[in-house]
Amino acid sequence: MTLYGDKHPPADDRPTVLVTAVTWPDEPEAATPPTATGGPDNGGRRPRRVRMLVATGVTGGVLAAVAGAGAWAYAGDVPRGTSVLGTELGGRSRGAADRELRAELDRRAAALAAPLRITVGERTAEIKPADVGLGVDVAATVAAAAEAGAHPVSRLVGSRTVDPVVTIDTDRLDAALRTVLGDQVRRMTMPAITYQGTTPKVVRPKPGLAFDRQRSAEAVRTGWLAGTPVTVPLVESQPATTAEELDRLVAELAKPAVAAPVTLRTDKGSVLVPPAAIAKSLRFTADKAGKLTPAVDVKRLRAALGDSLNTIEVPPKDASMTIAGGRPKVTDGRAGQQLDTATLGRDLLAVLPRSDGREVTGELKPTPPELTAEKLAGLGIRERVSTFTTRFTGGMASSRSQNIATIAKEVDGAIVLPGKTFSLNGHTGERGYAQGYRDAPVILDGKLVPGVGGGTSQFTTTLFNATYYAGLEDVEHKPHSYWFDRYPAVIESTIFWPSLDFKFRNNTDHGLLIDTSYTSSSVTVSIWSTKIYDSVKTEYGPRRNITTPKVIHLEPGPSCIPSNGINGFAQDAFRVIKKGGVVVKREKFTWRYDAEPRYVCGPKPS
Repeated sequence: MTLYGDKHPPADDRPTVLVTAVTWPDEPEAATPPTATGGPDNGGRRPRRVRMLVATGVTGGVLAAVAGAGAWAYAGDVPRGTSVLGTELGGRSRGAADRELRAELDRRAAALAAPLRITVGERTAEIKPADVGLGVDVAATVAAAAEAGAHPVSRLVGSRTVDPVVTIDTDRLDAALRTVLGDQVRRMTMPAITYQGTTPKVVRPKPGLAFDRQRSAEAVRTGWLAGTPVTVPLVESQPATTAEELDRLVAELAKPAVAAPVTLRTDKGSVLVPPAAIAKSLRFTADKAGKLTPAVDVKRLRAALGDSLNTIEVPPKDASMTIAGGRPKVTDGRAGQQLDTATLGRDLLAVLPRSDGREVTGELKPTPPELTAEKLAGLGIRERVSTFTTRFTGGMASSRSQNIATIAKEVDGAIVLPGKTFSLNGHTGERGYAQGYRDAPVILDGKLVPGVGGGTSQFTTTLFNATYYAGLEDVEHKPHSYWFDRYPAVIESTIFWPSLDFKFRNNTDHGLLIDTSYTSSSVTVSIWSTKIYDSVKTEYGPRRNITTPKVIHLEPGPSCIPSNGINGFAQDAFRVIKKGGVVVKREKFTWRYDAEPRYVCGPKPS
């Protein structure tokens, strides 16, 4: 007779385990006093309640029974008494447990594939489990079952339940839940403090309403296995900066900051920082949690102070390059002295809440030029890679010609580093009367009218073509509305401050120099760098969709500029770039020109 009566464990693929002895684990024992008779004691300890079985004096039947029980309890990879989804996996090898669990999932397949009813807020919808990646990872579940802890006695008579490892695609679940949630979702309104002039304006924080990814996924996992409807909990999230803290920031910093100027003292003199400059540079930035942090943006402060810093600072001057005797020549730059921005912002922020003692000390530090002669000499600017010339009439007495010369001088000598983008508007800034530009004809609302800076489009077209034939990357340009025969069709560009710009990118590994020159009847732009391509040429397609101009009569006067009219048409131009004797790039440029009306200054003849 064995420990299990007459029945033996069923045969399976589990390995046979030989157990020669069983030892119940020790447990802490309470100390016991010596015996009353003074006989030998056990050192103040009770005898162990369970002793190790030894072979001597133990009958073979009892030993066999114990050995059999041990073998049965420890057989297989999964501890005895372990179940998953109500299916007994205990005592099985991993392979057998895997097959048994898959069989159980097959029996539940219809229930597990059924649409899951989900409620989010006030809306309810059904989601197919497969659409959100719901499934049971059988291998991971069997591994978890095999690792389930079990006391040796529990292996004989105990039981334990292991939850299955459920997979879910949280991104797809989020998308499905957002569809159900609809307009119930509410983003947090982040707190903000800005200035209108020198008056603080606030945006008060408001809580957001959404669901938590982890909690939502767990609720869906649980409901899917149980086959019960799921309610996804919505979570209200509050910005870290409360309305009370926002009011405190306004009262203690935003308002007093612009109540009076701050004096900036240096070894070279003092500069007054007016409230308007403070308002432009004091920023209150909210992070993702809605925590509002004030800081002085020194870059904005410098821009707001403008020329007033010239009384205490000496700006650094970059090294420059000119063309002399047909060769590039480098002229070294110089270091300057500028305010230490690392401490200025911090020190200024500290005095802004004060009503008196509004002074900070600025330290002037040596500032090296960004572009040194050594760096410039190593950029590979050594030869002319392209040049382009356009012609104009009127001589240098013409306002239009003067504008062309002015912008050419501003751009002459510009260096564009590898990978950088050149913006013509960004380089020259505003082109107005203060910058030396004059009134000349410009196209506005489809007709020629006097406007400051007229003629700068001719320089823009010349620069565009020089970069085009250098094989540089076109970033932004816009051809004219009408075609003028002084420009190549399609391959030309207009410009207008600040809305229309011309930009190109130096998409080479070398620096480049823009070299400009002009005469009384022409302007030329050359690009100097390292030659990369054998040739860059243009192939034109035929003109199409040709339209003829209308005749429009205008009121005579100084604002009326007559024109002969120009046909409109569409055309394609292809930039063909060759290197190593083969075409490496072929780019298409397309433009549609309107027919320029024939403007007549005077009434229509009766």
